[in-house]
Amino acid sequence: MGVELRVHTFFLLLAVVCLGLSTSEGWLRGIGLFFVLVASVVVREIARLLVAAWLGLRLRAILVLPIGGLFAYANPESQENANSGVGQFAIAFAGPIASCATAAALGITLLGAGGDVRLFDQPWITPAYLLRSMVWMQAGLGLLHLLPAYPLDAGRLLRGNFAREHGIAPAGRAATGLGQLLALAAMLGGMLLHSPWLIIAGFFVMIGAQIEDQGVFFQSVVDTVRMREVMLTDFATLSPSDTLADALGRCVHSLQEDFPVVRGPELVGIVSRQRIVDALRNDGNGYVQSVMSRAFQVARPEDTLGATIRRLTAGRGLSLIPVTESGRVVGIVSVQNLMSSMTLLAEQRRIEREEGE
Repeated sequence: MGVELRVHTFFLLLAVVCLGLSTSEGWLRGIGLFFVLVASVVVREIARLLVAAWLGLRLRAILVLPIGGLFAYANPESQENANSGVGQFAIAFAGPIASCATAAALGITLLGAGGDVRLFDQPWITPAYLLRSMVWMQAGLGLLHLLPAYPLDAGRLLRGNFAREHGIAPAGRAATGLGQLLALAAMLGGMLLHSPWLIIAGFFVMIGAQIEDQGVFFQSVVDTVRMREVMLTDFATLSPSDTLADALGRCVHSLQEDFPVVRGPELVGIVSRQRIVDALRNDGNGYVQSVMSRAFQVARPEDTLGATIRRLTAGRGLSLIPVTESGRVVGIVSVQNLMSSMTLLAEQRRIEREEGE
């Protein structure tokens, strides 16, 4: 549905843990417990996705961790709506409510069905009693996200309120520090109480806080950089009436992988070096207009780098964005040059700060 789904490899570690806890019951019980844990995450994330759709939020990607999913939004408006007003509370409480409601429904069903369920016996989560584990894993995941530890749901609310007063970067650092402190406390408590699930929960909270904090820090940096600061101003262009042989000759003397195609001052397309080579090999010489792509996006010099990166990642196969001003191409930004431009910009800013001191 246009949203990239990423499942973190820590699920493999979780599977190993489940198999390790099922040495006396057999490996099938361990696999069963693993799928119980996966099902609890699926229930939570489906609820959050339904709420996001109801709020009209557009998602770009979801990274699923054993404690839940981390959302990446497709545009700044969705990001802002998810972190403010009714949206932040709806997204934050959708997961815990769904998990706790599912736990209550399962518990009532199992108790009403009769039989030797032993719902309140300990350990609550064990491969020996998968039905009991289904109930308490749902309840445990729901209650876990009510802790004010970032990136858990209550921790996100805490960070959002702090960010409105002190800014995104300080709020991210404060929330991450608190989340890691609580995660460390959970792991130490798990060791003292001989509870592997407290240790596992603390470990994944700490990892999740680090992953999301890196993303928030990157976003806060790129949203302060303007396109005029990182765009290439020394670049080559092609004309739609150029022959492919002439275009290949231009490619030989340029480091560019992609070229804007212009007719006078007007941008009419984009063509890649590889597309030119492939056309010459397969069809012989022709004109650039026959192989150029007319599906492209443009940026303005005052646009933020963050917005441009979102365009690059949203566009299928998009590797170049021309920067235009008054209809004229004044620069280009490509995946190829972006990292080196950012590195040099950071060094330039560091030197300017040192000179200012």
